[in-house]
Amino acid sequence: MNPDNSRIVKKIFAAGVNAVRGYDAVRSVVKLTHNTLGIAGKKYRLSSFNRIVVLGAGKASFDMARALDEILGRRINDGVVITKYGYGGLLNHIAVIEASHPLPDREGIRATQRVMSLARDVDRHTLVIMLLSGGASSLLVAPDGISLGDKIKTTSLLLKSGAGIDELNTVRKQLSLVKGGRLAGMFYPAEIVTLIISDVIGNKLEIIGSGPTVQDTSTPQQALEIIDRYHGRDKVPQAVIKRLERKKNVTDNRAVRSKVQNIIIADNRKAVDACKIQALKLGITPVILTTSLHGEAREAGHVLASIANEMARRKTGNRKKVCLISSGETTVTVTGSGKGGRSQELALAFAMDIAGKQKITLLSAGTDGTDGPTDAAGAIIDNTTTNRIAKIGMDPNTYLLNNDSYTVLDKAGALLKTGATGTNVMDIQLILLT
Repeated sequence: MNPDNSRIVKKIFAAGVNAVRGYDAVRSVVKLTHNTLGIAGKKYRLSSFNRIVVLGAGKASFDMARALDEILGRRINDGVVITKYGYGGLLNHIAVIEASHPLPDREGIRATQRVMSLARDVDRHTLVIMLLSGGASSLLVAPDGISLGDKIKTTSLLLKSGAGIDELNTVRKQLSLVKGGRLAGMFYPAEIVTLIISDVIGNKLEIIGSGPTVQDTSTPQQALEIIDRYHGRDKVPQAVIKRLERKKNVTDNRAVRSKVQNIIIADNRKAVDACKIQALKLGITPVILTTSLHGEAREAGHVLASIANEMARRKTGNRKKVCLISSGETTVTVTGSGKGGRSQELALAFAMDIAGKQKITLLSAGTDGTDGPTDAAGAIIDNTTTNRIAKIGMDPNTYLLNNDSYTVLDKAGALLKTGATGTNVMDIQLILLT
């Protein structure tokens, strides 16, 4: 691995992540001037409210809440945010609770119950500020008519089957007391402002964190169709199927009644633009390929490798460095028993296709610092990676087929570990051509 190329892609990636950190994203849109709170250009006279309540869920919710804690201080009457284990910390005026992701747990249920309990004391003179980011669908959990075990098994099945986030969250919404705008309904008649860091292609408000403050337009029938699409009718708990079948014939009156403003304050486009600017500062020509990369991770890796190989071939004789930038969220259909994540699987497939080729380096990583159920954000590979793997007696294709990208990339010294980043705007891929 060329250390200079590794440093370059790390620096560009860091610029993208830094541009969408939760703390700074909130700070950029929330301003307090005397007795007026400005949020994304709208002004709220604090004398009109007798209570301010802060709620939050997601991997970036602690960093987002940290900004509000500093801005509002003692003006916050109550607050609870839920984040992933290891992503939290202490705040002065907002309680921070850690729970499990990507599969929910009992702590998530207890934390959500605490969030729901705050609805008891609201009225039309209450301002609720909701902080939402990727991961909220797992962390903000209140099963509707099914057990936690049923919810975990259903979520796990769909994740391993390669279901997209739109599909997964459609099912989650139909099995929840808080998703799909139902949390906002509980806080009626308070005024609600939701600040959102998007981890969804197209910034679909209903899908981000399963839209706890956005009116749900999906149906139980759609949820059943998604389960059938992944051949899950006989695999998910029958309690889930029965619950969805019953809900088909019942009108859901838990609509969003409170006055709600949903505002996206950071997304992957903002991160990609920051990567582009950083590349230019380094004297590198940036080329944005897409901000909506999706599909099976390994197939996306093969596609990006073919583009990189062609661009590298055409670049022969041109000494100017080029950085191809893409972002989005791929999926992994799990058929093996290994360990890894979509960014690592994409990187391993890419490495196999550029083996022996010169002057190509790829960084593929999750902006949240976590790729799948691992401690790595992703990986950095180049044309020497598969050779290093072969020298230690490992076959990369065998590990790819077993969904075991983490093990082989770890042995090759290719993993990228950043720790929690305070944001989550899907994944970024940087291809450096030198």
